[in-house]
Amino acid sequence: MGNSIRLSVLDQSPVSAGSTPSQALANSIDLARHVDRLGYTRLWYSEHHATDLLACAAPEILIARAAAETTRIRVGSGGIMLPHYSAFKVAEVFRTLNAMFPGRIDLGVGRAPGGGQLEAYALRRVRTGPVPDDFLQQLAELRAFLHPERFPADHPFANLRFSPDAPGAPDVWLLGSSPWSSVIAAQEGLPYAFAHFFSPVATREAIEYYQRNFQPSPDRAAPEATLAIGVICADTDEEAQRLYASVRLLQCRIRIDDRRPVAAPDDALQELNIIAPSPLEDFPGMAEVGEWPRYFVGTPDRVAAQLRRLAEQLHLNEIVVNTITHSHEARRHSYSLLAEAMQIAK
Repeated sequence: MGNSIRLSVLDQSPVSAGSTPSQALANSIDLARHVDRLGYTRLWYSEHHATDLLACAAPEILIARAAAETTRIRVGSGGIMLPHYSAFKVAEVFRTLNAMFPGRIDLGVGRAPGGGQLEAYALRRVRTGPVPDDFLQQLAELRAFLHPERFPADHPFANLRFSPDAPGAPDVWLLGSSPWSSVIAAQEGLPYAFAHFFSPVATREAIEYYQRNFQPSPDRAAPEATLAIGVICADTDEEAQRLYASVRLLQCRIRIDDRRPVAAPDDALQELNIIAPSPLEDFPGMAEVGEWPRYFVGTPDRVAAQLRRLAEQLHLNEIVVNTITHSHEARRHSYSLLAEAMQIAK
């Protein structure tokens, strides 16, 4: 597969200790301009609620700003948590984005809550009775709202006026971190992105099931899969591992529902020596039982070789990279080093 692998970016707008959410959002826009110049294929923003750790509660707003600040990179959601919202409203938002930035907008959708139980309750469309399990209906309506010609003539929504009425539509992706999502993506004929950095256990199972069982649809004639993986590159392995300490601590904290901002590497190492002096496999719940780790960490040549092997083994043409560091400059540098090592086209 060689150098034909496309690289993309998942940005969660991490907030660094000692900084602010406003600065994290400004960093995200700066990173958008940076990876656009470097030649990355797409840039996605995630949706997380009620956390001090990540500032990306409204990806559609970041998409609009980032697309305006860039020239060629595709910009989208990774993803919109569809069960919280009206499919019609989501369609209108992304129809608007597509009208403003035609041919550059991706709409990744998922069904995870993006927060805890209280946040999920606050986001609920209806707060009486059980939570409706209508994701597949929502997904079908969303796709039809983006392509109204797909509604049967006798469907009530066939008479809706869709605005803005502009040519084309955003590209819909299904996102997930379990085999369930791969089943739905294959069944519905949608492109599929697996969140390996979040849950590495079922990566091969999910990707291979999707590829084997894909059913062509108006959205895709053939399967298109990718996965999102954590990456930290630095000039030396030692420096990359030092930067990675911030993520190791972040992962430990999340396991106990501690979502403070990203710690500086030296502070992270000090705290890790107290709560997890051994490798993370010895920390409750942190064992890496997947075939590949959540994060590839090291020099750019080392990481590039790992990414190429991963792409070859899973028959992927694109990999989405998620990088979290305390220093924004270190994050920028990591993406620069990786782009050069992978020889992605500018």
